[in-house]
Parts: sequence; structure tokens; C-alpha cells
Amino acid sequence: MTGAVSEDTGSRVRVWAWRIAFVAAVALQLYGVYAPREAGPHIGIPQIDKVAHCFLFAAVAFTGTKVGLPVRWLLGALVANAVVSELVQHWLLPQRDGDPFDALADIAGVALGAWLARYGRGRVPRRTP
Repeated sequence: MTGAVSEDTGSRVRVWAWRIAFVAAVALQLYGVYAPREAGPHIGIPQIDKVAHCFLFAAVAFTGTKVGLPVRWLLGALVANAVVSELVQHWLLPQRDGDPFDALADIAGVALGAWLARYGRGRVPRRTP
């Protein structure tokens, strides 16, 4: 009986950990794409912002999938946010530039996060003889 209780507690802790990670990923992503000024330091590596865009969206897609959100809705909302955020940056945030390549990096991040959540379990499927 003790094993079942601790297993249930561990399961609840994992669920809350994924929820907290998802909320943190969403907050970081929204700050990164909607802040009035470009977020993060300028480190002088060309196109590093594309990597940041990819990872921000991948983190939300990955954690959202792990939380159990409907995948079609989650990925659709993230792709829409990728496009809308660049339009907002272009038209409404005077110190930001909308960049279609950022939107492509965002969409690549959505695909990466969804793929990792689905297939990136660290195990290779076993073949049956």
C-alpha cells in the first residue's frame, strides 16, 4: 500500500512539474516575442535570434504536449502566434522589426517540440522477432 501511495504522489508531482514548466515556457515565449524591445543580449553571433525563436516555440510545444493539451489546437495556436507576433512586431512595436524568417524559425520550433514530445523519449523502439 505504501508503494501505491508514493507512486500516486510522484505522479502528481510530475503533473505539476510539467504544468509549471509549461506556464514558464509560455511566459518566456510571450515576453520574447511581444516585448517592446528585442529581448536578450546582443552577442554578435549572426542569426542567433533564429535559434532563440526556435527554442522558445519548441519549449512551449514540448511542454504543452506533455501537459496533455490537445495537440492540434496547441500546434495550430503556436503557428498562428508565430505569424501574428511578427505582424505585431512590424506594425505595432516601433523598436522591433517583423521578420518572416523569425516566423519560419518559430514554426520549425513548433515542429521540433512536437516531434521531441512524440518521439524523443530516449528509447529506440524494440523490434519484435
